[in-house]
Amino acid sequence: MTIEILGTESLGVRGLCCFVQTKNRKILIDPGIALGYIRHKLLPHPFQIAVDERIQKKIIKRWKEATDIVISHFHGDHVPLSDANPYQLNLKKMPKLGKGVKIWTKNPSHFSSIEKERAKSLSSILNKNLISAEGKEEGPMGFSKAVPHGEKNNNLETVMMTKIEEGNIFVHASDIQLLNDESIAQILSWQPDIALVGGPPIYLDKLSESQVKKSWCNAKKLSQKIGILILDHHLMRSYDGVKWLKILSSETGKKVICGADFMKKARMFLEADREQLYKKMPVPEGWHRDYAQGKIKTDYYWVAKDARM
Repeated sequence: MTIEILGTESLGVRGLCCFVQTKNRKILIDPGIALGYIRHKLLPHPFQIAVDERIQKKIIKRWKEATDIVISHFHGDHVPLSDANPYQLNLKKMPKLGKGVKIWTKNPSHFSSIEKERAKSLSSILNKNLISAEGKEEGPMGFSKAVPHGEKNNNLETVMMTKIEEGNIFVHASDIQLLNDESIAQILSWQPDIALVGGPPIYLDKLSESQVKKSWCNAKKLSQKIGILILDHHLMRSYDGVKWLKILSSETGKKVICGADFMKKARMFLEADREQLYKKMPVPEGWHRDYAQGKIKTDYYWVAKDARM
């Protein structure tokens, strides 16, 4: 089994997209991408948009190769959208899928109203039926029941976790935020060797002290039982997330890493760095409008980054 993390916060974008190859399957999980539309009162910096463009190309390449596509939930950083903003992956860009390619999702009974619309659009545009996967096993893949997107008591939205087993066991647990004990118990019951998990959004003031404590305790549980624990996504939208990983590794004696570390790539916390990017590489007024209209490209900022940062 080989695991490639394509897009997540430590690689410069919002998402938790990965591509897993087994002997007979090529499994693309959560093929979406986004940039925080407004952060620190600023739109995404053009350099971040340049990174976004390149990751979109990688996702599209893997989309063409996939035998299976898994969608944990239908938020705009996890699935291509027919009404995508300029910084998301537009469904209309996605190549047609082969006849045998399967798309695995939650049970429709667990879709929110917006998820129902997005699932219908995805199925219609791709001319593919979506397969309700919750609790099922299919070849090397296994799927959880719907679990909370964060804390159960405060959030009706859900996600589906995925297990892939071939020699080693890999688990993809998007957006669980380490806030639900049943989700943690499910992951541990699978006994993964490697887990890619969406950590808590500690950058948000609305996260309470008790929620932070719970997510910390659950992170410790996972790190003590899983050989390679990768925590990313919401957690890595601020540098507090980096400190979190460092302290967690120190306390547990186990190295906990982010997606960039796993891929042996330089960490790029571009959402956390947005204000600094604007200071070091100023953006002309009207740039984002012109970009959205296709009148301007990101090439200058891609070249300028190494010289100015």
